[in-house]
Amino acid sequence: MEREEEKKQEGSSYRYWVREATSDAAPPPLPQKLSNNDVALNTAPLSLGSLWNRAGTWEEKSLTNWATDRLKELLGSVGSLQFSSGKAEIINVNRCVGDAFLVTVRNKKRVGYTYELSLKVEGEWSFEENMKRVKGSLDIPEFSFGELDDLEVDVKLSEDKELSQQLKQLVRLDMKQFLEPIRLKLIQFEQELKDR
Repeated sequence: MEREEEKKQEGSSYRYWVREATSDAAPPPLPQKLSNNDVALNTAPLSLGSLWNRAGTWEEKSLTNWATDRLKELLGSVGSLQFSSGKAEIINVNRCVGDAFLVTVRNKKRVGYTYELSLKVEGEWSFEENMKRVKGSLDIPEFSFGELDDLEVDVKLSEDKELSQQLKQLVRLDMKQFLEPIRLKLIQFEQELKDR
């Protein structure tokens, strides 16, 4: 009991420094008005991204609307191709599903996207001295940023009973030649996305 009373008289071993400032402590800082030169020296260089993100930490911005419209525009401008036994052209973009984004990380800009495409194609082929009108689609199951070298296209032809298997095979091989012009348009798209 006596020991507890002694501790109470001595005071607590914990000290809150603000309450018990001593005379040897440093004086509190005084506010100073900055001159125009001081303000000019302290302005940080502009960072990428939003104003609230001056440190350049993580920030993600969706570019999906712009990217979808731009892909449709670019792929619609591929035009027609002439083959040894016919010609075909991309009529429109049936399906363009995916997303595109701009990410700012540590004050560095990075872009990315993932899309799936289906392009409507029509053409005419001469086979056994007859002109056959063919409709179909070019499907690109999935492609993303930086993977255009691995791009693959699936050719689907409309169910036409007049077309022989031999002609269908010829048409599929010819339509696969659209792969290179499509790849070039997608490379242009990637560059425009990087420049945004």
